[in-house]
Amino acid sequence: MNTLYYGDNLKILREYINSESVDLIYLDPPFNSNRNYNVLFKDESGHESEAQITAFEDTWHWTPEAAQTYHDLVTESTPAVSTMIGAMREFIGSNQMMAYLVMMAARLVELHRVLKPTGSLYLHCDPTASHYLKILLDTIFGNENFRNEITWKRRVGSSSAVHESNKFGVVTDTILFYAKSDKTHFHPQYNMEDPEYQKYIEERFRYFDENGRRYRLDNLTNPAYRPNLIYDYKGFKPTKNGWAISREKMEQWDKEGRLYFPKNPDGRIQRKRFLDELKGKPVQNLWTDIAEINSQAAERLGYPTQKPIALLERIIQSSSNEGDTILDPFCGCGTTIAAAEKLHRNWIGIDITHLSIALQKYRLKDSFNLVQKRDYKVIGEPVDLASAVELAKKDNERYQFQWWALSLVKARPLGATAGSKEGKKGSDKGIDGLINFVDDRSGKPKRVLVQVKSGKVKSGDIRDLVGTITRENAPIGVFITLENPSKDMITEAATAGFYHSERWNKTYPKLQILSIEELLAGAEIKMPPTETTFKQAQKELVIKEKQIGLFGITEDETF
Repeated sequence: MNTLYYGDNLKILREYINSESVDLIYLDPPFNSNRNYNVLFKDESGHESEAQITAFEDTWHWTPEAAQTYHDLVTESTPAVSTMIGAMREFIGSNQMMAYLVMMAARLVELHRVLKPTGSLYLHCDPTASHYLKILLDTIFGNENFRNEITWKRRVGSSSAVHESNKFGVVTDTILFYAKSDKTHFHPQYNMEDPEYQKYIEERFRYFDENGRRYRLDNLTNPAYRPNLIYDYKGFKPTKNGWAISREKMEQWDKEGRLYFPKNPDGRIQRKRFLDELKGKPVQNLWTDIAEINSQAAERLGYPTQKPIALLERIIQSSSNEGDTILDPFCGCGTTIAAAEKLHRNWIGIDITHLSIALQKYRLKDSFNLVQKRDYKVIGEPVDLASAVELAKKDNERYQFQWWALSLVKARPLGATAGSKEGKKGSDKGIDGLINFVDDRSGKPKRVLVQVKSGKVKSGDIRDLVGTITRENAPIGVFITLENPSKDMITEAATAGFYHSERWNKTYPKLQILSIEELLAGAEIKMPPTETTFKQAQKELVIKEKQIGLFGITEDETF
């Protein structure tokens, strides 16, 4: 079954993914390309802070964990990998760049293991470390299996900031394409919309046959002397070198209407090349035809590193077939997963934050009506109260618990930022999430305010939440608690009254308390219907309405 994994992808790869079980891998690992090179290459020996190697915190440090991974690579990998990583350490030193490369090398070794002999890997990166990553890939995959260095023009690059810069603007990303072996599948791709191709069509395809088919003319003369192809056909004589095709082929094309006969008997028969039989302009290693996801893009989810689904569709169609398995070990907001599902591939996604896993679940529901457990699995999330308690106990997992709890009610985290390991509290007075719904003809969204508590709770917390929803004129407030609520809390909630929906002619409790145990058992918020909470992922057929992005808060949402 298609599967999403929560956790460190290195551990997931080693414990869950079988050798030679994956047909295609796409990865877009995090790296902070805006950081100063002097910082990236500064020696960090003695730095004792914990490594936060996550898809949301784009920094890497030379820590005991990085040192141990380096030791394992040197002592347990193949001689080629051991020699390569040792040489890199000697050249680069013990710094953030080396920590990044060590962590990537360990993962690339595992990705090579899980890839089928017919499989391919596409690594998305930028100029900050692409040259080092290419060395890693040459060593692990073999330089003979290098296929392409693809350059994707990801943005227009018209920013005025470049006028005061000391370098040319950077508008491209690099995608390194490697095969597992010479047995790798590949399907050439074509572009019908390329401006140069359209100009070529307008200039060359100037004729229409009796059926309205558009075509251009191409000569049928042979460039070299071929005595066996010298023959008359319907009174037309060949050149001294002969025709380009045999008589049998000439007769076949004649029956198919593929020949143009000139009115002048001394003229030459020509071939009709029909426009509707062309696939388009072959895609090369410079991709300028796939636009970035800008602020107005329909598929935009507000995720800072989100890639266009068209980019992943091209990669998947190029290097896999229907029914193949696609793996993304840094799956973020799930574009690879969405593209794989759309193209009828199986998929595996791995990410280290519950925020990403939650977003992907909603994207799969909104775009494809896929339901967890019925259509796919999620491994690594709490499945019962005990595992939820364990998640809440971890000091560095505070916001992971909060994001996971919010996903149980499909609430959008308030002020979540992709660049932070802890999320962000604004002037929200303890409000952790929002659920938007439309309840009148104005179309203006109303908001359910959600608060999550993983520690001790008391009736005073409920009074505080009542005050917040009153101040913000919110119709409904929801208090999610890991501990079971006390009788005083339940009583306090009941005094908040009710919200009546005229549209649905129903009444809902204004303040609702839901325990994690109840939510895991299937309990839901009592509220007017709503399709989605995170910005709805782009429908494959139609966009119904513009909705709110996952990250950031619009002006009318600020508390």
